[in-house]
Amino acid sequence: MKTKISIFIQNFLRYRHLLVELVGRDIKIKYRRSTLGVFWTLLNPLLMMAVLSVVFSNLFKFDIENFPLYLLSGQVVFTFFSDATTSAMSAILDNASLIKKIYLPKYIFVISRVLSSTINLFASFTALLLVMVITRAELHYTMILVFIPFIFLVAITMGVGLFIGAITVRFRDIMHFYSIFTTVLMYLTPIIYPMSILPGWIKYVVLINPLTNIVTMVRDVMFYNSLPSLLGILIGFVESVIAMALGLWVFYKNQDTFILNI
Repeated sequence: MKTKISIFIQNFLRYRHLLVELVGRDIKIKYRRSTLGVFWTLLNPLLMMAVLSVVFSNLFKFDIENFPLYLLSGQVVFTFFSDATTSAMSAILDNASLIKKIYLPKYIFVISRVLSSTINLFASFTALLLVMVITRAELHYTMILVFIPFIFLVAITMGVGLFIGAITVRFRDIMHFYSIFTTVLMYLTPIIYPMSILPGWIKYVVLINPLTNIVTMVRDVMFYNSLPSLLGILIGFVESVIAMALGLWVFYKNQDTFILNI
């Protein structure tokens, strides 16, 4: 008897060409009628970094070497997670007309949203490299290991996307609540502040946030010439597996009722 995993893989391979088309469509829709198009993926993090670095570096006087890079690295990680999950949340609802007409593996719509955001992640990372060159930051060999936290980031984002993409079909209020959640999550991620300024109990809350571990690993390999810690890799792996397993389980438990609620 075929396992659910083998069926999942076979369906994924069968519809891989459709997935490519959906990713391309999502990118075109996002930048439709935009003069600069995909270049906004480069400009947006750079402009945000410029504004935030001026405000927070002068307001709080953080003793962080090359604060713009510190800020941009955290921003790249969080912006990807926020944009990808927000987009994945409405993936099923936005494709309701297609889902009603023909059979397609419904998770493919969520995956396409996350993958299209992954392309934006690479563009934002290019912006980070550009800033490093402009500011003459030291380039380390450990930078090639940045793919490790990025893999964890994409996996966690995929799991969260599948989870909220499934439950949003039934509970539409989540679409309004989620923007509040991501705002809170942004302040619970060490993007604009160092962990050293946090009091004890708040520090533990921030450490529970999966994005904190990912941001820390990205900064270690990019700026501090440090290899990712074994503990950080283990935590990232466990969090990725839990997120994907939970997301897939919730999605499969609810997908048969999508047609009744879209």
